[in-house]
Amino acid sequence: MKKTLTLTLGIAAGLVVVLIWFVLYQNSYKMTEEKIQIETPKGGLTGTLALPKDYSGKVGLVVFVHGDGAINDTYDDGYKPLWEKFASKGYASLSLNKPGIHGAPGNWLDQSMEDRAQEIRYAIDWARALPMIDKQKIGLWGASQAGWVIPKIVKEEPNIAFSILVSPAVNWISQGQFNTRKEMEQEGATPQEIQKTLNYDQEVLQLLKKHASYEEYLSIADPDELIPKERWSFIGKNFRSDSTEELGNFNSPVLLVLGGKDINVDVEDTERVYRQKVPSQLLSVIHLPEADHSMMNEKIAHSKSLTFLTAIFAPRKLVNVEYLKILADYVSQR
Repeated sequence: MKKTLTLTLGIAAGLVVVLIWFVLYQNSYKMTEEKIQIETPKGGLTGTLALPKDYSGKVGLVVFVHGDGAINDTYDDGYKPLWEKFASKGYASLSLNKPGIHGAPGNWLDQSMEDRAQEIRYAIDWARALPMIDKQKIGLWGASQAGWVIPKIVKEEPNIAFSILVSPAVNWISQGQFNTRKEMEQEGATPQEIQKTLNYDQEVLQLLKKHASYEEYLSIADPDELIPKERWSFIGKNFRSDSTEELGNFNSPVLLVLGGKDINVDVEDTERVYRQKVPSQLLSVIHLPEADHSMMNEKIAHSKSLTFLTAIFAPRKLVNVEYLKILADYVSQR
């Protein structure tokens, strides 16, 4: 009996060791990560520089521009499969903590889109001085809200080699209306319920247009959908964002990546505007029918348990496989 118990415990311990090894292996990436700090006239920036392993000579660089939210440099490790793909093609990746995140000074909710663009310009200037970076091969990758930031960057940085925009919105207000409608439809709301919510959102919009105080907002606010005070200030700075005319700033190749299951952004409208405003010889458009706004496969994205398990045991599978291949092929052609 004692021998049986000992054998059982030994097998269990062995399985645990194998499981731990498997998780560690799945969460290790073929690149070298360095924590960095950049001093600027407006304060310090912190982040990560991910370099190809055992590189020789110069490497290209992809600078990451985040979407909305309190995002750290690795996007809670969600960026690492992208960094690894770029590294496999001879590109480093540079990503910053948003102000106030992971100890970075400041507060991202105090930023305008121009503030965010200037932050990336400082990062590019810093990267250009690195001996291993090929100054002619510095490109941008950005998702969602980055669609309002990247066109501002390229206006002041004419030597950007390429820009990759993933699920970018064009107009803040219409994007919000689209997202509200689609989320409510997905939840089974009636047309009347959707219209009631859109009418309420219009009331809030009118307050923003009048530069109303937070106290004025609270007087009409829906307690179930209350916007925090700092977020109200952030929205007030940025709700007029519209990239339509600024898309004409691009003078190097642009890859637009759109997901067929995106309920955050009206991808048809985004494509229409990009085709109108970005010179046709510069623009490439890729559709991924099964990807959502964050380029995850729909089946994983709609299951918290599946997302959690995939993140632990197969993190590279969180991201649409075709999407990773497209990004790798695109930078290798630059």
